[in-house]
Amino acid sequence: MLHVGMDMHKRFSEVAVLDDTGAVVDRQKLYHSDRDRMADYFRPLAGKAVVAVEAMRSWYWLYEFLEGLGLEVKLAHPQKVRLIAESAVKTDKIDAQVLAHLERLGFLPLAYIPARPVRDQRELLRYRQALVRLRTGLKNRVHALLDKLGIQQGFTDLFGKAGRKFMAEVELRPVYRLELDNYLALIDEADGRIAKATRTIKDQLKPDPRAELLMTIPGVAHLTAHLLLYEIGEVGRFPTARQLCAYGGIVPRVRQSGDHCWQGHITRTGNRYIRWAMVEAACKAPSHDQVLGQFYRRVARRRGPLKARVAVARKLLVAVWHVLNKETPYRQGHRIAV
Repeated sequence: MLHVGMDMHKRFSEVAVLDDTGAVVDRQKLYHSDRDRMADYFRPLAGKAVVAVEAMRSWYWLYEFLEGLGLEVKLAHPQKVRLIAESAVKTDKIDAQVLAHLERLGFLPLAYIPARPVRDQRELLRYRQALVRLRTGLKNRVHALLDKLGIQQGFTDLFGKAGRKFMAEVELRPVYRLELDNYLALIDEADGRIAKATRTIKDQLKPDPRAELLMTIPGVAHLTAHLLLYEIGEVGRFPTARQLCAYGGIVPRVRQSGDHCWQGHITRTGNRYIRWAMVEAACKAPSHDQVLGQFYRRVARRRGPLKARVAVARKLLVAVWHVLNKETPYRQGHRIAV
């Protein structure tokens, strides 16, 4: 059996091929623009080699490309491949060779790879989420513009019917009118795109009892429930709720030395889509659950509303872990230990 390490970059990959003894059989620098040469190089290795690729932003296409050629592909967890990052001498060739050695010895820390249908559904849900975040950014710019001009407004929803009428009639200098009108036009465009994406997602989603259970959690609606299912994947890969929270980046940084232990802001590492979904759910949850509402107000008094929302988000993600593991609905008013 051969062991292939690929140090992947945007335009090329450095490849190192080792045999079972660890001896270097071949080295190549393959450019991603020449897919025919890449196919010619890897096709003879099908059934004879295992390829180790470090996970990065653009791993999807390479994984599917190699998988389509019949190769076994393993995705290395980038944060756990410490040996590469801490090497005194670090080159692309060495990185590729280290990946191959780790795979050969069985020490390669693997990243989770969902099945292709799950990846496709993830992509669609992430696309909708990106549109929602884009629309939120545009709305924030409108609020900032009105604040800059000292325009007071007391609308619960500035972008509702009454609020839009107000913004259409308010007197502004031409430059600010141009700015406001274009922001509003972009918001309308985003609304249409989000609605279209939502219809597509709902047409493709199949009934799932796990999603129904997740929807019993305060603040978790239909699309959020499915996003959590697809982003989490197999919940059994998280032995504890804390590990799921760490995967979502909703745990504090911890530094400990001797008798001193310091906790800082949340890590923000891991799956940012889960983190975003939980923080969005935390905006609504305190008003739907008495215990969460009391917890939110208690933390908000001490540390402010933003940190209180993150604290609620963590409790909700713990609830997600329990609901999925125990296959039971969320209990209103139940205290969630984190």
